[in-house]
Amino acid sequence: MRFLTFILMVALLSTTSCEDKKKATAEKEHTASEVKKDASSNEVISEEKNSEEKIINNDSYEKITNENVSEFLTKYGNDHPETKVKLTTRLGEITLELYKDTPLHRANFIYLIKQGYFTETQFHRVVPNFIIQGGNSDDVSVPRKRNAIGNDYLIPSEIKYNHTYGSISGAKEYRENPDKKSMPFEFFIFLGPQTSTSHLDGNYTVFGKVTQGMDVVEKIANLKQDDGEWPLVNVFIEVEVLN
Repeated sequence: MRFLTFILMVALLSTTSCEDKKKATAEKEHTASEVKKDASSNEVISEEKNSEEKIINNDSYEKITNENVSEFLTKYGNDHPETKVKLTTRLGEITLELYKDTPLHRANFIYLIKQGYFTETQFHRVVPNFIIQGGNSDDVSVPRKRNAIGNDYLIPSEIKYNHTYGSISGAKEYRENPDKKSMPFEFFIFLGPQTSTSHLDGNYTVFGKVTQGMDVVEKIANLKQDDGEWPLVNVFIEVEVLN
């Protein structure tokens, strides 16, 4: 009788163990399906991010507007003269040098970095042999950050340089922008060829260049993309000021 009871207990434990394993496996598979989507459907696949959303503490600065943009960025630039910046992505690092003689664009870029704006943004447009564009995202934190900094301002143009391999320029809107002002939150890195610069030179402000990591830029530019030129696997960026 004791032997029979022992056998029944073993059988019961074995059955329970199998059910637990099946349940855990099913939960794991369900979770994985929520994280990744089929690349063949042209859906964007988000990387799992470990960093918490960085909230901007903008209490010490007024919002930037089209009325105060030149004064604000001039003062901020004088107080923060840094010109060296590093972008970190899952494909590697990109080092930038910002030009001192485009002071408003340089100051704006440094300001955005120090305010934590670029955290949760990504290279959201990639065109092989032409450009990669960064500074936007579908993350809900991005419009909140833009609103905290100043959602409506544009940077006065500082057009002095032509586009060359590795140059960094401010993105801009085509419509109702005769003064060729730059959008403050987005930028692009030019890859060439030089024959593609005719509509860029004289229309977009070049405010820096890549000094190291163009191989990383090339890798990003050649990623598979959807119909909107957004990479199928997101390329998030972290940006820091070096000196």
